[in-house]
Amino acid sequence: MTVDFIRELLETEDIIYFPFCDWLFPNGLKINNVLFSIPWFNDTTLDIYWYGFLIALGMLLAVIYASRRMRKFGLDSDRSIDVILAGLVGAIIGARAYYVIFRLGNYLTDEGGLDIGAVLRIRDGGLAVYGGVIGALIFGGITAMIRKVKLTPMLDLMGLGLLIGQSIGRWGNFFNQEAFGTKTSLPWGMISNKILSGPNGLYFYYYPENVSVISNRATDMAAHPCFLYESLWCLIGFLVLHFYSKKFRKFDGEIFLLYIGWYGAGRFWIEGLRTDSLFIPGTPLKVSQVVAGTCVIFSIVLLTIKYILVKKNGNTFYYETEESKELLRLKDEKLQGERNRRGKHADAEVSEHILAEDSESLEADELSVAEPGEISGAAEEAQSETSEIFESEKEEGKTDGGAD
Repeated sequence: MTVDFIRELLETEDIIYFPFCDWLFPNGLKINNVLFSIPWFNDTTLDIYWYGFLIALGMLLAVIYASRRMRKFGLDSDRSIDVILAGLVGAIIGARAYYVIFRLGNYLTDEGGLDIGAVLRIRDGGLAVYGGVIGALIFGGITAMIRKVKLTPMLDLMGLGLLIGQSIGRWGNFFNQEAFGTKTSLPWGMISNKILSGPNGLYFYYYPENVSVISNRATDMAAHPCFLYESLWCLIGFLVLHFYSKKFRKFDGEIFLLYIGWYGAGRFWIEGLRTDSLFIPGTPLKVSQVVAGTCVIFSIVLLTIKYILVKKNGNTFYYETEESKELLRLKDEKLQGERNRRGKHADAEVSEHILAEDSESLEADELSVAEPGEISGAAEEAQSETSEIFESEKEEGKTDGGAD
């Protein structure tokens, strides 16, 4: 990579280069953060971004996965879906609020007030994973209490679902050219206009005192793809915890605690690489690293205590309790009742159809019987008329013979 190449690169906004494996994409990889556009009001278009699409896809797959496994955790799907939907709403609100709070200066007006319009423009970017988890816990937890859903097994499903959503949703950062790390010489290091010269770009990160000059120092600035690290970390965590939950789960809530510990451990070291982190105001501490480290400690402490208690006192899963069995029994009865009603309705329709066919068949039979009768009656009438004519002629013949 030469200085001329870097200068040319900085004039191109939609291409990512992989300088240490340029045989794979010798001309770079052209990307666009807009998935597609649809016609909108006043001859404008509405852009659908990859970021939003991938987050929505991750959420959808997480909901589908959780729905398919609810019964194994002893949960009523109807009530639990309400909890999940509330958790999704809380996740969006929490993720945005968390981000805005730690970058409040970007959302203030010139008069010092809060720019509500800017806060609500989520499409412009700015969501924080930990804020999403906190929001989901608050909204989902309140809904679980209202709908009388057992929280600990629900949290287990939530942890698995979050790993799915985060694994897919992180690829939105790739299309936005964000969530990258410090410079690296690894084969998958990436570089682009935005990575170098964006608000949190590498050039600004390393040389904030001289941001207007592009020099040879920039030629070795390929960045860690932190979004990729986190996506793979979450995918591996999901696969491990998915199979663990099927055979080795020790107590309700264990999977969620393992999720907190797993994600926290990965996020701690990944966040250390990033150049666009949120900082605790007035300190050099990265918010996500502090939160991640706290989550790991919290998870280890609670898991240790719970494992000791389970080993000492034993454990009963929620799906083994009479409460869960009764809920699922009522659920099954409700479903069976609906099937029976649909079945009776279908049987009634079939019976009506059969009766209609029988009625048509009877009418056809009556017609087929009536036609020969009508022909027979006509024949008898013709025969009677013939007999009368014959008798009349016979009488006339007798009269004529007597005159002779």
